[in-house]
Amino acid sequence: MTILYTTKVTATGGRKGTIRSEDGILDLKLALPKELGGMGGATNPEQLFAGGYAACFENALLRVARESGHRFADGDVEVVAEIGLSRNEADAFVLHAALAITLAGLDQAMAEQLVHGADAICPYSNAIRGNVDVTKTVRVR
Repeated sequence: MTILYTTKVTATGGRKGTIRSEDGILDLKLALPKELGGMGGATNPEQLFAGGYAACFENALLRVARESGHRFADGDVEVVAEIGLSRNEADAFVLHAALAITLAGLDQAMAEQLVHGADAICPYSNAIRGNVDVTKTVRVR
């Protein structure tokens, strides 16, 4: 397998620390969310995962659409990722995800077909498949 891209991010201080990419472009403070007993006021791993998943899934969707002859304007596609944190039966922390996908200019069947195709090639979807419960809602406008 040929590696197409690699990056490194260093975390220090856990959920109350910082993260910094090797090139310095990503350099953020982290905070435990208020909902988990923290102070809030900074990003957290779940927000970062949600942002990455939404962006990656949208890009996969645009590729699948383009390959099937559909072109979208910037405002025609929206992917909202919601990442939740809970505990399983063994009291271990687990993630769950929900994707809300909105597409303009298609019928429902075609939109769902494109979303299915995007799910098949999105690296985030492939990484968590079988490990994280993911629900997808597809809406057309």
